[in-house]
Amino acid sequence: MIRVLLCLMLCGPALADRQTFPPVDEADRDPSLLAFRDKLLADVIARDTDAVIASACPDIYLSHGGDGGPEELREYLATGDAYWRSLETTLSQPGYFDDEGEFWMPHQWQITLPATLDPAMAYFVSGGDVTLRQAAQSDAPALGLISHEIVIITAYQDAADYQPVMLTDGTRGFMHRDFLWPMTGHRAAFVKSDAGEWQLCTFVSGD
Repeated sequence: MIRVLLCLMLCGPALADRQTFPPVDEADRDPSLLAFRDKLLADVIARDTDAVIASACPDIYLSHGGDGGPEELREYLATGDAYWRSLETTLSQPGYFDDEGEFWMPHQWQITLPATLDPAMAYFVSGGDVTLRQAAQSDAPALGLISHEIVIITAYQDAADYQPVMLTDGTRGFMHRDFLWPMTGHRAAFVKSDAGEWQLCTFVSGD
């Protein structure tokens, strides 16, 4: 898999120079992929279980340690709307081709985190010009505007709208949770079969 290296050097209070990773969607390199993704996304929005399963690989990878396959996918889809929403959100993201020709979403999955950073603490700022605030309030003074960067959250607070973040240069502040995508969050991969048809072959979260 092609990966973009995030250069984090742990050296005192400042971790590293900040880097941005603007979203680039490579799907338009293959019109057949665009058509497949549009159709699958429409099926997901319609909550059409049979159509989604028909688009999946026979050995679709869905969990670390699970059996995978269409029946496991059916079980996950039956768990409720949260799983459907995660699938819909992931398939709506820009993606990239890896060096084996697989297409992965979201695009930030190609960022390689350093071994010294716990992946569970890494989040991607999914928007442009997202306000970094001085306190966990919508009217708190702005410290800056952040676009498409990796930030670190050592203690994510599930009930809080604003999360305490640290930028890779050591700057600290608060950002709204709506713009923070966990680097261990869901990602999906499309693979073209021997017959030349695209299939959903991975939808998984975790390290």
